[in-house]
Amino acid sequence: MKIIKLDATESTNTFLRELCHVDAIDNFTVVTAKKQTNGRGQMESSWSSNSGENLTFSVLVKFLDIELVDQFYISKAVALSISDVLTSKLTTKVLVKWPNDILAEHKKICGVLIENSVKKARINHSIIGVGLNVNQVVFENLPNATSMKLISKEKYDLDKLLRQIVEILKKYIEIINQKDFHLIDKLYLDRLYKFNTPAMYKDVISGELFMGKLVDVTKEGLLKIELENEKTHKFNLKEIEFMR
Repeated sequence: MKIIKLDATESTNTFLRELCHVDAIDNFTVVTAKKQTNGRGQMESSWSSNSGENLTFSVLVKFLDIELVDQFYISKAVALSISDVLTSKLTTKVLVKWPNDILAEHKKICGVLIENSVKKARINHSIIGVGLNVNQVVFENLPNATSMKLISKEKYDLDKLLRQIVEILKKYIEIINQKDFHLIDKLYLDRLYKFNTPAMYKDVISGELFMGKLVDVTKEGLLKIELENEKTHKFNLKEIEFMR
Protein backbone atom coordinates (compact mmCIF):
# COMPACT_ATOMS: atom_id res chain seq x y z
CA MET A 1 0.00 0.00 0.00
CA LYS A 2 1.24 3.49 -0.87
CA ILE A 3 1.05 6.00 1.97
CA ILE A 4 1.43 9.74 1.36
CA LYS A 5 2.25 11.52 4.62
CA LEU A 6 1.52 15.23 5.06
CA ASP A 7 2.26 17.54 7.96
CA ALA A 8 -0.90 19.52 7.27
CA THR A 9 -3.63 19.83 4.66
CA GLU A 10 -7.08 21.35 4.42
CA SER A 11 -8.65 17.90 4.08
CA THR A 12 -7.15 14.52 3.21
CA ASN A 13 -10.28 13.70 1.20
CA THR A 14 -9.85 16.87 -0.86
CA PHE A 15 -6.11 16.24 -1.34
CA LEU A 16 -6.68 12.67 -2.53
CA ARG A 17 -9.58 13.65 -4.80
CA GLU A 18 -7.48 16.33 -6.50
CA LEU A 19 -4.60 13.87 -6.83
CA CYS A 20 -6.92 11.46 -8.66
CA HIS A 21 -7.67 14.18 -11.21
CA VAL A 22 -4.04 14.67 -12.20
CA ASP A 23 -2.47 11.24 -11.87
CA ALA A 24 -3.19 7.51 -12.06
CA ILE A 25 -3.46 6.40 -8.44
CA ASP A 26 -3.05 2.84 -7.21
CA ASN A 27 -5.89 1.12 -5.42
CA PHE A 28 -5.74 1.59 -1.62
CA THR A 29 -3.44 4.60 -1.84
CA VAL A 30 -3.59 6.42 1.50
CA VAL A 31 -3.16 10.10 2.33
CA THR A 32 -2.60 10.83 6.00
CA ALA A 33 -1.99 14.15 7.75
CA LYS A 34 -0.83 15.18 11.20
CA LYS A 35 -3.24 18.11 11.02
CA GLN A 36 -6.33 18.95 8.95
CA THR A 37 -7.31 22.60 8.79
CA ASN A 38 -10.79 21.91 7.42
CA GLY A 39 -11.61 18.30 8.25
CA ARG A 40 -15.19 17.29 7.52
CA GLY A 41 -17.51 14.62 8.82
CA GLN A 42 -20.87 13.21 7.80
CA MET A 43 -23.52 15.77 6.73
CA GLU A 44 -20.95 18.60 6.49
CA SER A 45 -20.06 18.49 10.19
CA SER A 46 -16.53 19.56 11.10
CA TRP A 47 -13.90 17.25 12.54
CA SER A 48 -11.40 18.64 15.04
CA SER A 49 -8.23 16.77 16.03
CA ASN A 50 -5.03 17.63 17.87
CA SER A 51 -2.02 17.62 15.56
CA GLY A 52 -0.08 14.34 15.53
CA GLU A 53 -2.19 12.63 18.20
CA ASN A 54 -4.84 10.92 16.10
CA LEU A 55 -5.37 9.22 12.76
CA THR A 56 -6.77 11.48 10.06
CA PHE A 57 -6.49 9.78 6.69
CA SER A 58 -8.21 9.03 3.41
CA VAL A 59 -7.94 5.91 1.28
CA LEU A 60 -8.82 5.36 -2.37
CA VAL A 61 -10.83 2.22 -3.07
CA LYS A 62 -11.60 1.06 -6.61
CA PHE A 63 -14.44 -1.36 -7.30
CA LEU A 64 -15.02 -4.07 -9.88
CA ASP A 65 -18.79 -3.88 -10.37
CA ILE A 66 -20.77 -2.23 -7.57
CA GLU A 67 -24.15 -0.73 -8.41
CA LEU A 68 -25.08 2.66 -7.03
CA VAL A 69 -28.01 1.18 -5.08
CA ASP A 70 -25.52 -0.93 -3.09
CA GLN A 71 -23.31 2.00 -2.09
CA PHE A 72 -24.11 1.77 1.62
CA TYR A 73 -22.22 -1.52 1.78
CA ILE A 74 -19.08 0.60 1.47
CA SER A 75 -20.04 2.40 4.68
CA LYS A 76 -20.70 -0.93 6.35
CA ALA A 77 -17.32 -2.30 5.25
CA VAL A 78 -15.47 0.74 6.61
CA ALA A 79 -17.33 0.63 9.93
CA LEU A 80 -16.61 -3.08 10.30
CA SER A 81 -12.92 -2.61 9.52
CA ILE A 82 -12.45 0.07 12.16
CA SER A 83 -14.54 -1.72 14.76
CA ASP A 84 -12.55 -4.92 14.15
CA VAL A 85 -9.29 -3.15 14.95
CA LEU A 86 -10.70 -1.31 17.96
CA THR A 87 -12.22 -4.50 19.35
CA SER A 88 -8.80 -6.17 19.12
CA LYS A 89 -7.18 -3.31 21.06
CA LEU A 90 -9.78 -2.34 23.65
CA THR A 91 -11.61 -4.31 26.30
CA THR A 92 -14.76 -2.17 26.05
CA LYS A 93 -17.61 -2.92 23.65
CA VAL A 94 -17.31 -1.16 20.29
CA LEU A 95 -20.51 -0.32 18.40
CA VAL A 96 -21.43 1.20 15.05
CA LYS A 97 -23.88 4.09 15.25
CA TRP A 98 -25.83 4.54 12.04
CA PRO A 99 -24.76 5.55 9.54
CA ASN A 100 -21.07 4.97 10.30
CA ASP A 101 -19.88 6.60 13.52
CA ILE A 102 -17.94 4.30 15.84
CA LEU A 103 -18.72 4.36 19.55
CA ALA A 104 -16.73 3.07 22.50
CA GLU A 105 -18.14 3.35 26.02
CA HIS A 106 -21.14 5.03 24.31
CA LYS A 107 -18.94 7.93 23.19
CA LYS A 108 -17.77 8.81 19.68
CA ILE A 109 -14.28 7.57 18.93
CA CYS A 110 -14.32 7.66 15.14
CA GLY A 111 -16.09 9.39 12.27
CA VAL A 112 -16.16 8.55 8.57
CA LEU A 113 -16.83 10.55 5.40
CA ILE A 114 -17.20 8.66 2.12
CA GLU A 115 -17.26 10.35 -1.28
CA ASN A 116 -18.21 8.15 -4.23
CA SER A 117 -17.35 8.61 -7.90
CA VAL A 118 -20.24 7.31 -10.02
CA LYS A 119 -20.20 6.25 -13.66
CA LYS A 120 -23.24 4.75 -15.44
CA ALA A 121 -25.09 3.97 -12.18
CA ARG A 122 -22.06 2.17 -10.77
CA ILE A 123 -19.46 3.09 -8.17
CA ASN A 124 -16.18 3.65 -9.97
CA HIS A 125 -14.20 4.43 -6.83
CA SER A 126 -14.60 5.83 -3.33
CA ILE A 127 -12.51 8.19 -1.27
CA ILE A 128 -12.93 7.12 2.33
CA GLY A 129 -12.00 9.65 4.99
CA VAL A 130 -11.45 8.48 8.56
CA GLY A 131 -10.91 10.45 11.75
CA LEU A 132 -9.99 8.15 14.64
CA ASN A 133 -9.26 9.49 18.12
CA VAL A 134 -6.15 7.62 19.23
CA ASN A 135 -3.78 9.36 21.64
CA GLN A 136 -5.67 12.59 22.36
CA VAL A 137 -6.93 12.79 25.95
CA VAL A 138 -8.48 16.28 26.16
CA PHE A 139 -11.57 17.15 24.10
CA GLU A 140 -12.66 20.68 24.95
CA ASN A 141 -16.41 21.25 24.59
CA LEU A 142 -16.87 17.69 23.29
CA PRO A 143 -18.29 15.74 26.25
CA ASN A 144 -19.33 12.81 24.06
CA ALA A 145 -15.88 12.22 22.54
CA THR A 146 -13.34 9.63 23.65
CA SER A 147 -10.11 8.06 22.42
CA MET A 148 -8.23 4.79 22.52
CA LYS A 149 -5.78 6.20 25.05
CA LEU A 150 -8.53 7.53 27.31
CA ILE A 151 -10.06 4.07 27.43
CA SER A 152 -6.95 1.87 27.68
CA LYS A 153 -4.41 4.30 29.20
CA GLU A 154 -1.97 3.15 26.50
CA LYS A 155 -0.24 5.10 23.73
CA TYR A 156 -0.54 3.70 20.20
CA ASP A 157 1.71 3.69 17.14
CA LEU A 158 -0.28 5.61 14.52
CA ASP A 159 1.49 4.13 11.48
CA LYS A 160 0.96 0.57 12.66
CA LEU A 161 -2.68 1.26 13.46
CA LEU A 162 -3.27 2.79 10.04
CA ARG A 163 -1.82 -0.22 8.23
CA GLN A 164 -3.93 -2.60 10.30
CA ILE A 165 -7.13 -0.74 9.44
CA VAL A 166 -6.40 -0.64 5.71
CA GLU A 167 -5.41 -4.32 5.56
CA ILE A 168 -8.69 -5.33 7.19
CA LEU A 169 -10.58 -2.92 4.92
CA LYS A 170 -9.11 -4.75 1.92
CA LYS A 171 -10.69 -8.00 3.15
CA TYR A 172 -14.12 -6.42 3.52
CA ILE A 173 -13.88 -4.74 0.12
CA GLU A 174 -13.11 -8.14 -1.40
CA ILE A 175 -16.29 -9.48 0.24
CA ILE A 176 -18.21 -6.62 -1.39
CA ASN A 177 -16.62 -7.30 -4.78
CA GLN A 178 -17.74 -10.91 -4.40
CA LYS A 179 -21.24 -9.57 -3.57
CA ASP A 180 -21.48 -11.51 -0.32
CA PHE A 181 -23.79 -8.83 1.05
CA HIS A 182 -25.52 -11.21 3.46
CA LEU A 183 -22.29 -11.63 5.44
CA ILE A 184 -21.71 -7.87 5.57
CA ASP A 185 -25.30 -7.33 6.75
CA LYS A 186 -25.01 -9.90 9.52
CA LEU A 187 -21.73 -8.53 10.88
CA TYR A 188 -22.98 -4.94 10.70
CA LEU A 189 -26.24 -5.65 12.54
CA ASP A 190 -24.35 -7.59 15.22
CA ARG A 191 -22.47 -4.37 16.08
CA LEU A 192 -25.20 -1.83 15.42
CA TYR A 193 -25.97 0.63 18.22
CA LYS A 194 -29.54 0.24 19.57
CA PHE A 195 -30.25 -2.72 17.28
CA ASN A 196 -33.40 -4.59 18.28
CA THR A 197 -33.70 -2.47 21.42
CA PRO A 198 -36.65 -0.16 22.25
CA ALA A 199 -35.37 3.42 22.30
CA MET A 200 -36.47 7.03 22.00
CA TYR A 201 -36.03 8.81 18.67
CA LYS A 202 -36.83 12.23 17.26
CA ASP A 203 -38.47 12.78 13.89
CA VAL A 204 -36.38 15.73 12.70
CA ILE A 205 -38.98 16.84 10.15
CA SER A 206 -41.98 16.96 12.53
CA GLY A 207 -40.02 17.47 15.74
CA GLU A 208 -41.96 14.67 17.44
CA LEU A 209 -40.41 12.20 19.87
CA PHE A 210 -41.39 8.57 19.54
CA MET A 211 -40.49 5.11 20.80
CA GLY A 212 -39.28 2.57 18.31
CA LYS A 213 -37.04 -0.40 17.72
CA LEU A 214 -34.24 -0.38 15.15
CA VAL A 215 -34.78 -3.58 13.15
CA ASP A 216 -32.71 -3.14 10.00
CA VAL A 217 -30.65 -0.91 7.72
CA THR A 218 -31.62 -1.22 4.06
CA LYS A 219 -29.09 -1.66 1.26
CA GLU A 220 -29.71 2.00 0.39
CA GLY A 221 -28.67 2.95 3.93
CA LEU A 222 -32.13 3.80 5.28
CA LEU A 223 -32.78 3.19 8.97
CA LYS A 224 -35.74 0.84 9.46
CA ILE A 225 -37.62 1.46 12.71
CA GLU A 226 -40.48 -0.65 14.08
CA LEU A 227 -42.98 1.64 15.79
CA GLU A 228 -45.08 0.85 18.86
CA ASN A 229 -48.02 -0.04 16.60
CA GLU A 230 -45.73 -2.67 15.01
CA LYS A 231 -45.65 -0.83 11.69
CA THR A 232 -42.21 -0.08 10.24
CA HIS A 233 -40.95 3.23 8.91
CA LYS A 234 -37.78 4.04 6.98
CA PHE A 235 -35.67 7.11 7.74
CA ASN A 236 -32.93 8.76 5.72
CA LEU A 237 -30.08 10.96 6.95
CA LYS A 238 -31.29 14.20 8.55
CA GLU A 239 -34.74 12.68 9.11
CA ILE A 240 -34.17 10.98 12.47
CA GLU A 241 -32.14 11.63 15.60
CA PHE A 242 -31.12 9.24 18.37
CA MET A 243 -32.18 10.45 21.81
CA ARG A 244 -29.99 9.39 24.72
